[in-house]
Amino acid sequence: MALFRKRKHLDSETMKNGAKLITLANPQSVISEQFRNIRTNINFMNVDKEVKTIAFTSAMASAGKSTVSANVAITMAQAGKKTILIDADLRRPTLHSTFNVSNSNGLTTLLTSRSKEMDANSVIRESGVENLSILTAGPIPPNPSELLSSKHMVDLIEDLKQEYDMVVIDLAPILDAAETQQLTSSLDGTILVVRQAHSQKSAVKRAVELLKLTKSPILGYVMNDVDADGDEGYGYGYGYGYGYGYGYGYGEEEEKKGLFGRKK
Repeated sequence: MALFRKRKHLDSETMKNGAKLITLANPQSVISEQFRNIRTNINFMNVDKEVKTIAFTSAMASAGKSTVSANVAITMAQAGKKTILIDADLRRPTLHSTFNVSNSNGLTTLLTSRSKEMDANSVIRESGVENLSILTAGPIPPNPSELLSSKHMVDLIEDLKQEYDMVVIDLAPILDAAETQQLTSSLDGTILVVRQAHSQKSAVKRAVELLKLTKSPILGYVMNDVDADGDEGYGYGYGYGYGYGYGYGYGEEEEKKGLFGRKK
């Protein structure tokens, strides 16, 4: 039960002021290049199976998943892919703050509409970034789990797959929201965002276990907020000292190597 009692302070900065779009502010920076590396690794997943719908989630809140998902979506758009970024974290939405747009209508507007003929384009907005559209969360509902687990949501994703080259979804932390696990089963893959010195190893391990129960493959993990002066061994695969890393999967071997913790 300790897993659910220990809670770190929730950072509300992104909710108030939006995610930092380093890929726009400083596209030549090392961190921007690392986001492009994440995009490249996702593209490699297309070899055996086309990957068009991906989600970013985390074990618990304040891991940086909204910042990662927004910047990766931007790099995809910059590469010429028609991309849509969806804020499906209906508990702590951030996308409207990131792009400074109204959140009066959004995903929940579509999911609660009684009209099956409602055009999604009526609530999808241009981001100001070429090739990137955004769908904000919309008004926060009392029943986010029911909405995101509905057939209406699955149908919406299928429709968007026909319109866009990439559908990127920012999902709520999987240990905090039951709908995250259910929704990922309808997607081509999921990426787990882990924040160094913040994410509890036991929580991350449980998050991976829950994701493995779905039919959606875990495409990898992004190690966020890496200390450039810290010891190596925080990731399996690629690790970067400037803030972000990318790796493939998680299992017993990775745990022995010290994934999400110091080397043993």
